[in-house]
Amino acid sequence: MTVQRLDTGTAVALPVLPDYEGACIANVVPRILGGLRGPDAGHDWMPEQVGHARQVVLLVVDGLGWAQLRERSALAPTLSAAAGIDRAITSVAPTTTAAALTSITTGRPPSDHGILGYRLADGDQIMNMLRWTLGADNDARRTVQVATFQPLVPFPGSTRPVPVVSKVDFAGTGFTAAHLGASPLFDYRVPSSLAVQVRNRLQAGEPFVYAYYDGIDKIAHADGFGDHYDAELVAVDRLVADLVATLPPGAILLVTADHGQIEVGSNVEMLGGEAMSMIRFFSGEGRFRWVHAHTGAAGDLAALLEERYGSTTWVRSCDQLIDDGWFGGPLSSAFADRLGDVALIPFAPIAFMDPADTGENRLACRHGSLTTDEMLVPLLALGGERL
Repeated sequence: MTVQRLDTGTAVALPVLPDYEGACIANVVPRILGGLRGPDAGHDWMPEQVGHARQVVLLVVDGLGWAQLRERSALAPTLSAAAGIDRAITSVAPTTTAAALTSITTGRPPSDHGILGYRLADGDQIMNMLRWTLGADNDARRTVQVATFQPLVPFPGSTRPVPVVSKVDFAGTGFTAAHLGASPLFDYRVPSSLAVQVRNRLQAGEPFVYAYYDGIDKIAHADGFGDHYDAELVAVDRLVADLVATLPPGAILLVTADHGQIEVGSNVEMLGGEAMSMIRFFSGEGRFRWVHAHTGAAGDLAALLEERYGSTTWVRSCDQLIDDGWFGGPLSSAFADRLGDVALIPFAPIAFMDPADTGENRLACRHGSLTTDEMLVPLLALGGERL
């Protein structure tokens, strides 16, 4: 996040917009797959080791922001010594797991794959992307067709199915189908088995292995930044070292993330009665909160919210965000219907409450907005011993 000072002397926070044309998580997989077929794909923001690698492992560490890693570099000596530590790439908008992971695996921005947040509108109901539930926790695997909701295939350009190493809990879920398609899954129950599964895939000759680990995100949500977070970062660094130790000659490990974090704690805003009288329901998440207005009320609602929250929050209409390219390009009408009328996107460490999703209020750290802490993620390269 940067600050622009207007002629009046007023400081205005500016969002860190995704670099959809360059150093963005949506471009990592296409560049890896290209790198496996040619030595010229390692230039600029992609670590040069990719261009020389015979095998690549991409490890996505959920919630590992670049700024948080840099602030705690002494706790993560393996990660901090990796190539690429001095620069970051961007996530997507919103900086939330569902949108970001789908952009990583499909190689496309949210405007193309349609998973535009954590909780999206489906008519007058809410579709929870990670749980794949519709309305009051109703399993939507039969009623919402994955291939229609998210039409893109994962790992485009790969000439063979890409093996995925992920936690056993995620096997068979709707969101797994939505962002991983029919990719073969090799699950693990405890972190040590992640390295074993990756090693086995490499020994089987796989040129590209995708792996996912969620511990950083879970502990940040539960406990915020503190001893528990630091301990988990130490554990992730050990996991990365274990993965590097499994790499055969000619293989590299790339480490990235879907988003960073910001600690919010109990700083949760509830909209007052005047605003609520104009609102039908909410969607999104606390740091990218969509409000769905009653017919004809969107303009007045946006003006009211800007007056009350403009000093802490980017208040934008749906059309503004689309026109300004926050999601990566134009949206089809079906995708646009999943969004609300006005978005509340805080740059201060606050979140906006949805009365229908009060469980979110227990989260210590959050993400979703376009601040530096949430938007910037690492892209690190380790290994790469030449043949």
